[in-house]
Amino acid sequence: MWEYSEKLKEHFFNPRNVGEMADANAVGEVGSLACGDALKLFVKIDPASERVVDASFQTFGCGSAIASSSALTEMIKGKTVEEALKITNQDIADYLDGMPPEKMHCSVMGRDAFHAAIACYRGEPAITEHEEGELVCNCFGVYDSQIRREIRENNLSTLEQVTNYTKAGGGCGQCQERIEEILAEVRGEIREGQSLKTAPRPALTNLQKIAKIQEVIQKEIRPLLQKDGGDVDLVDVEGNNVLVALRGTCTSCPSAGFTLKAGVEAKLQELVSPDLVVVEVEG
Repeated sequence: MWEYSEKLKEHFFNPRNVGEMADANAVGEVGSLACGDALKLFVKIDPASERVVDASFQTFGCGSAIASSSALTEMIKGKTVEEALKITNQDIADYLDGMPPEKMHCSVMGRDAFHAAIACYRGEPAITEHEEGELVCNCFGVYDSQIRREIRENNLSTLEQVTNYTKAGGGCGQCQERIEEILAEVRGEIREGQSLKTAPRPALTNLQKIAKIQEVIQKEIRPLLQKDGGDVDLVDVEGNNVLVALRGTCTSCPSAGFTLKAGVEAKLQELVSPDLVVVEVEG
């Protein structure tokens, strides 16, 4: 279970500036529904002063994606375009009093959406870094140019960090060797194109998947819930649907939905399979 700041949770439960803006003169879209996260950012800029006078968003994603988008709209309003372009993904995370490392890709998505919106406003071609790049992660549609940029801008040094910031490598695992190579290339540890030998993550059988789900719930999720008087039981696994029942204080907690999606489901997707969906049942 990840630790979420009170400010992040507040922006998730009460997001600011949600919805389409009819008179926006800058619109930026990043992500993909097929990959699990998507953000459409609407920005209204005063042409005379080049100042952001309003912003809103529509997003599909986890609680951190919603909170990051909400925070971004608040951060850019009132700033000039040049001032707002200096906002980094780390600035967004800091505004929310921190984000779990595993969710930093949500702040990256917000920054990218604003840059895409400004390209739209200026009549420049849409930002598509991958046009001449290499598709590294098929599961999440991540290109080598994106990976290299995040390594440089955020001083990333491990495969886990790259996954946290880009989602690359968090699916089937077959691209992890290539990500390690890119890490080494960018950080000057090997010459570009030299191979590193790392084993890709093997696919799980159904029995292995169920066993792994049980292990993650038992070792990673239940101890944290139990600290606050709550608990969760695995009831059944039907394909990619993980049926669970909340116990203790979790049953009456107003944040129960957030716990299931941003905690239980996200942790299972990270450690077992990105295809898993947690469903609450009575049991």
